[in-house]
Amino acid sequence: MLQTFFGLGQTAELEIILDRPDGKKKLDESSKKDQSLIYYDGETVSGRVNVILKKSSSRLEHQGIKVEFIGQIEMYYDRGNHHEFTSLVKELARPGEMLQNTSYNFEFLNVEKPYETYTGSNVRLRYFLRVTVIRRIYDIVKEMDIIVHTLSSYPDMNNSIKMEVGIEDCLHIEFEYNKCKYHLKDVIVGKIYFLLVRIKIKHMEIAIIKRETTGSGPNTFNENETIAKYEIMDGAPVRGESIPIRVFLAGYDLTPTMRDVNKRFSVRYFLNLVLMDEEDRRYFKQQEITLWRKGEKHLKGMQNRNEPSHLVSGKDGPKGSEAPRTTSQSVQPSGSLDNTDSENDHNHSPMNEGDDEQIRSSIEDSTSE
Repeated sequence: MLQTFFGLGQTAELEIILDRPDGKKKLDESSKKDQSLIYYDGETVSGRVNVILKKSSSRLEHQGIKVEFIGQIEMYYDRGNHHEFTSLVKELARPGEMLQNTSYNFEFLNVEKPYETYTGSNVRLRYFLRVTVIRRIYDIVKEMDIIVHTLSSYPDMNNSIKMEVGIEDCLHIEFEYNKCKYHLKDVIVGKIYFLLVRIKIKHMEIAIIKRETTGSGPNTFNENETIAKYEIMDGAPVRGESIPIRVFLAGYDLTPTMRDVNKRFSVRYFLNLVLMDEEDRRYFKQQEITLWRKGEKHLKGMQNRNEPSHLVSGKDGPKGSEAPRTTSQSVQPSGSLDNTDSENDHNHSPMNEGDDEQIRSSIEDSTSE
């Protein structure tokens, strides 16, 4: 307001236009508003900057024009302190005077983009271009975000998950999922087998839960979000009954599993099996799964250019994930299924990384005390 009052208002507008090579996809091809292009690690980011004078008779004095490519992590609870893990600068023009609309080409060749773009409950990882026209009193700045997807190669090892859990002398079930690592368009196939049923169960469902972990040590904060929920049984099961599970992931807004991204945050996914008895008590079991992004056919040749260690597979599947496993837990006299009515509540306490494979290892009936 004061700049305009004193005649110091912005005399030019900036426009960033990205090059779109053949085959380059937008985030949403059907959207006319969202023109964000999808980039991958190692791809060149290029385009042009248009400096448009607001009046044809005006002139623009500047101390230089530059364009920056920035990769940045923002913690929502610490907005004033952003961490930049990638920062590149190109000079477009030296100090001078501009008398007409001018365009400048730029190119950031084979840019390293080690992490996937992510927007969560408490953290955001973004890549953006920033153009700055440097002036004596105030700068003219324009930013434009780009989308980065991180590809993974197909896991060499992808064993099924098989586990037995129960409440002693009351309930004994075996559940099995066909594998432990799924790509974002995959289908989760499994089954629940009832070995012993002495509790009147009336309902069973399975949920996909995303757990976002930010901070470290005593300042660790966990945010749980239920992505999807399916009812897989309505009515009382009998001994020997088998309940099939089939969950399609393609319809949900999922990201790959991210572990210790730049030592600032993690994103992990769990399958949460919930049983409810006639007294509305809940018994549930969580099992972690690893999600990864499958590359397009025409991109397979570039998957190994610069594979990020927190996502991509190596000898035993996606790195950073738990080892492929087929485990079986016998029912312990003192242990059983977890019993609670708030399994999806936010967890504000630090999470033990050693407990990845058993976040809820037993089912405890709260009424047994």
